[in-house]
Amino acid sequence: MPHQQQPLISHLLELRQRLLHAIGSVLLVFICLAYWSNDIYHYVAIPLMNAMPASSSMIATDVTAPFFTPFKLTLVLSFFIAIPYVLYQIWSFVAPGLYKHEKRLVVPLLLSSTLLFYLGIAFAYYVVFPVIFAFFTSVAPEGVQIATDISSYLNFILKLFFAFGLAFEIPIAVILLCWAGITTPDSLKSKRPYIVVGAFVIGMLLTPPDIISQTMLAIPMLILFELGLIGARFYAPKSTEDENENQDDKKET
Repeated sequence: MPHQQQPLISHLLELRQRLLHAIGSVLLVFICLAYWSNDIYHYVAIPLMNAMPASSSMIATDVTAPFFTPFKLTLVLSFFIAIPYVLYQIWSFVAPGLYKHEKRLVVPLLLSSTLLFYLGIAFAYYVVFPVIFAFFTSVAPEGVQIATDISSYLNFILKLFFAFGLAFEIPIAVILLCWAGITTPDSLKSKRPYIVVGAFVIGMLLTPPDIISQTMLAIPMLILFELGLIGARFYAPKSTEDENENQDDKKET
């Protein structure tokens, strides 16, 4: 029993160390960016402010909002920036238990998933925000002054950032599903009509209740799905790779 408990304790200690390193990296980035928290918020608010009438401005309905809202945004941004190091800590913890072919698969997937997440956020900020904010501000009833609360705006954009960031991970999800043997590229290709409907349903659930942002999320999801089908054809199913590696190990022995 002591021999069985020792590996478990060592794994838990290593897990704690990896978590502390990951959290520490986020806090370190946050400390470096905290001084510019107001500037960061101003930059993120530019798409809305550009779409608002000249006489309008953002407001703070909560007494503490002018102080805490920029810091909240900076903390989330710190996590986004530290994602590569956080993923590296996760990779370092699970890597010893992976096969060689699994390590060859995981490394490029970690890198590509990080880049796709950043790409989704950039797409939301530079493409989606100007369109939807211009639409929302243009349909305001006559006599209604547009003055968005800074906390409400932050919650709104963070929801969209996460929605687009996760939606852009579709190629990775497709590749993993095909590699794990759960499905095949040909099977997914035959279900394309259902996937089109599902993309618009997901877009409806993850975005505000307007057809513009829903469509602007669904269309990239469908394009990324097609890219995932192409990428999945370059990876053999997991069972096949396991058999090949076991045969190689037997030959070496």
